Amino acid sequence: MRSIRRVVAAGVVGGAMVLTAACSSGGSGGGSAAKADIGAGAAPAPAAAATPGSAAPKVSQAAVSIEPKTGSVDVAPTALKVGATGGKLTTVKVSDKSGKEVPGTIAADGLSWTPTAGLSVGTAYQVSAMAADANGVVAEADSSFTTLTPEVQAKAADNVDDNATYGVGMIVSVEFTKDVKNKDAVAKGISFETDNGTVVKGHWFGDRRLDFRPENYWKPGTKVTVHYRLKSVEIAPGVYGGSDRDEPFTIGRSQVSTVDAAAHQMTVVGDNGKTEQIDITSGSDDHPTWNGTMVVMSKEGTVRMQSSTLPGMTGAPYDLQVPHSMRLTTSGTYVHGNWWARNGVFGGDNVSHGCVGLKDAEGGGSSTTAGKFYDSSIVGDVVIVKNSIKKETLEPDNGLSGWNLGWSQW
Repeated sequence: MRSIRRVVAAGVVGGAMVLTAACSSGGSGGGSAAKADIGAGAAPAPAAAATPGSAAPKVSQAAVSIEPKTGSVDVAPTALKVGATGGKLTTVKVSDKSGKEVPGTIAADGLSWTPTAGLSVGTAYQVSAMAADANGVVAEADSSFTTLTPEVQAKAADNVDDNATYGVGMIVSVEFTKDVKNKDAVAKGISFETDNGTVVKGHWFGDRRLDFRPENYWKPGTKVTVHYRLKSVEIAPGVYGGSDRDEPFTIGRSQVSTVDAAAHQMTVVGDNGKTEQIDITSGSDDHPTWNGTMVVMSKEGTVRMQSSTLPGMTGAPYDLQVPHSMRLTTSGTYVHGNWWARNGVFGGDNVSHGCVGLKDAEGGGSSTTAGKFYDSSIVGDVVIVKNSIKKETLEPDNGLSGWNLGWSQW
C-alpha cells in the first residue's frame, strides 16, 4: 500500500500555498502534518514549482516506525510495536475494522507506544501514528495487518456459577485443559473486581491449576466479578487461551465451623456471632481426619460410599447410602450424616474412616442434626479441624485448602 505525504512550505507566494509531494510505504514515514490520500486509479498531481525567494519546504526530522508492516498476516497478538526517532510520538491510533480502538500509552520519553490491552486473535487492525521533531514538524506512518487465528486453544474451567452465592472461605479454582508455560501472562489475563477493594491473588498448583483468594476470609456481602481475558494470550508455544468472559458472584453470610476431633465437638459460628455446639464423630485411630482449614467444595446430597474405594482400608467392609454429604477434599473427606453408628458415638468416640459425621436418620431428613447443618451450609463455608491424631499436613491443593498457606507463600 502506498500513501502520498504532502509537505506544507513555510511561505506563501502570490497568495498560493506551495506544496511538494513525498511518498512513504506503510510501516514508517516522515513528513508534515498535512496528508492527502490518492484514490484508486488517480494519478498524483505534479509538484508545484518553488517560487524564487520562497522558503524551502519543511521536512520533519522525526520518523515513525510501525511493526508489523502493512499487509502482514498471521501476526502474534503481542507483536505490535510503534516507535519514533528524531522526535517524539504525539498520537497513536490502533483500531479494528469496526472502529474499536486499542488503548495504549506513549512512553514518557515519547519514543515508543505500548498497548494496555492485548490485541485479539483473528482480527484485522489499522495503525496510524504521528511524531513531531524539535521544530514541531510532524511525520506520519500507517500500517494494516491481521493477527493470527489460533490452531490450538486451551479451555479454562472454574468452580464458579454466574450470580451464585458462596461462603466466606470460597477459593476460585481454575483448571486448564493444557499445560500452561506462560504463567505470568495467564495470571494477568484473569482479574478480580470487587465492590469493596478486596485484593485477590493467584497461586499455581502445577501447570494446569490456578487458585485465587484474598489474604483473609471474604467479607460477607462482597460483590465479585471474575474477568477472563485469555483468548489472545499465548499460554504455551502455539497454544492460546480459549475464553473471554465475565463471571459475577456474591459472598453470603459467614459460617465457620471448627471441629475438635479430640473433644468430638463441632462449634459453628455465624456472622451474627451466634454459636452452636454439635456432637460429632471424626476419623478413627486407623483412619484419622486431616487437621487444617478446609472449604465446602460441593453439596452432594446422598452419596454412595464404599470401603473398597479406600486405600489401606481396615475394619469391616461397608457399602452405604450416606445422606447430607458435603465434600471437603478431593481425596474424599466429607462432613455428612451418619445413621448407622451405635449410641454414644456422637460426642463420645471417633469411629469414621476420616470424615466428620453428624447424627442422622436413614434416608436423611431436614429435622435431624445433620439435616439442619446441611441446610444451613453453602459452598465456600469454612470447616476447620484441630486436635486430630493425624500427623501429615493437609496439602493446600487437596480440595479448596489454600487457606493452609500463608499469604507470603501464596
